[in-house]
Amino acid sequence: MAQETTQQAPASAPTAPARALLPFILPAVAVGVAASLVFVGVSTAAEKLQHVLWGPLPDALGVGRYSVLWMFVMLVATGVAVGLVVWKVPGHAGPDPATLGLDAPVLRPGVLPGLVLVTALMLAGGPSLGPENPIIAVNVGLAAWLGGRVLPRAPDALWPVLAESATIGALFGTPVAAALVISEALAGRPMRGRLWDNLFAPLTAGACGAMTTTLVAHPTFDLGLPPIGHPHAGDLLAALVVAPVSAVLGMCAVYAFPYVHAGFRRLRHPMLMLPAGGAVLGALAAVGGRLTLFKGLSEVGQLARDPEGWSAGQFATMTVVKLAALLVAASCGFRGGRIFPAVFVGTALGLCAHALVPAVHPSLGVATGVLGMLLAVTRQGWVSLFTAAVLVASPTIIALLTIASLPAWLLVTGRPQMQLREDGAPVR
Repeated sequence: MAQETTQQAPASAPTAPARALLPFILPAVAVGVAASLVFVGVSTAAEKLQHVLWGPLPDALGVGRYSVLWMFVMLVATGVAVGLVVWKVPGHAGPDPATLGLDAPVLRPGVLPGLVLVTALMLAGGPSLGPENPIIAVNVGLAAWLGGRVLPRAPDALWPVLAESATIGALFGTPVAAALVISEALAGRPMRGRLWDNLFAPLTAGACGAMTTTLVAHPTFDLGLPPIGHPHAGDLLAALVVAPVSAVLGMCAVYAFPYVHAGFRRLRHPMLMLPAGGAVLGALAAVGGRLTLFKGLSEVGQLARDPEGWSAGQFATMTVVKLAALLVAASCGFRGGRIFPAVFVGTALGLCAHALVPAVHPSLGVATGVLGMLLAVTRQGWVSLFTAAVLVASPTIIALLTIASLPAWLLVTGRPQMQLREDGAPVR
């Protein structure tokens, strides 16, 4: 029995020779650089449009940039603009975004221009979604289309994996996130050879994507919060409370997701669903304020720069409003991902815990709040741990996050995910 177990262990798998891996380097480098440039290009265009829509335009109209009126008008207008593209542009901007996760399907080339356009409009207009899901889908489609023509003998499955890894590396500015996502995906699939042999090409693409983004856009996830120092028993208790509470709150949105999605689907037309979603988002923005708009990454930085600048009630309001905005935006048809707004929700919840109990270190509150929220919303364990850790530059927090992830994971595993099948049933 022991001999049989040894033979089946992953360590017994043969190592691929270097000549088998070398041909993948150039395709991985090309996909990594191209995927990063697509991400940076769409993000830059969206930022420039956002600057106009939320700056000179309301100023010229004599309306406050983030007044209740302008937030409502802009979110409804964004719904109308995205609805027009989904309705009229060939490909209809891809499938229902509620059915998509990080592992995007290969879309035909004719779908991609519309998907790029609605992503830029969404990022500029204020809905609470990030760029990750649609940008991954665009890069996967481009890589499969171009790669199949340039290297027709390469396996068809190669291009989606390279594009997904490259885009995740570009999004987070490090290939570590890509390696974690791909290794988690490979854990449920049969592999030929060693894990690192299978990760070689995706890791190359992720590294090139991350380095390109770093050189071009200089991203950073470190919030600049004070380091936690040497942990003590109170920190452990706080971590074991905040992360599960955050996970439970996130699961409330997950359980509500199919019902909210079904409610918008009853409107049956993108020119009804998306403007209606924009109207709901405008009402939520009136309650939560301007920090609850957009994907949430720069807004998280504003919260972290002054953890004492808001009361516990204000942090709680932003937490609930942003989570509700994420739920509505993901349900009504806006194309976008859920990771970045979930980071804002977790950050606001962690700072709320610090405001309620000052003994909870702000860095610990933020990291464990983000950890629990991402576990519930994404069901990606490694990405949740990684994202929570990089927000707080404190090596001592890793152990606390690992321990906190255990009860939080028990609360979310085996339960519905924030992703639906085509029939509207939640993925488990």
